[in-house]
Amino acid sequence: MSLRSQVIKVGTLVAAGTLALAAPAGALAPAPDDAQASTQAAAPAVYKGRVIAKTGLILRDAPTRGGAPVGTVPYGKVVDIRCKVESGDVVDGNPRWYLLTNGTWAWGSARYIENIGEAPRWC
Repeated sequence: MSLRSQVIKVGTLVAAGTLALAAPAGALAPAPDDAQASTQAAAPAVYKGRVIAKTGLILRDAPTRGGAPVGTVPYGKVVDIRCKVESGDVVDGNPRWYLLTNGTWAWGSARYIENIGEAPRWC
């Protein structure tokens, strides 16, 4: 590449950068489709699980068996899971608890919920 070509290339890049810096603030905003896509990407995922406790799952207000019961979910019911935590309260060898979002935000022992698809993310 000749010196003249290099100078033209650098001049073009500098001019393009100058135009980008001089552009009005809204001119560089993402197109509506891009903005919508980034909003959707930031939306929290909802994971699914099936209750496998034969007598039903007791929902609690904290991720421990000491949390106050706030409801129950029958055996076989599919639930929405927001995320998981590890608790000091281990249920049959499983220390994880899931935050469920079906109607009310409550905790259920992961020991009694079978994941459908991907395991939930950490809270």
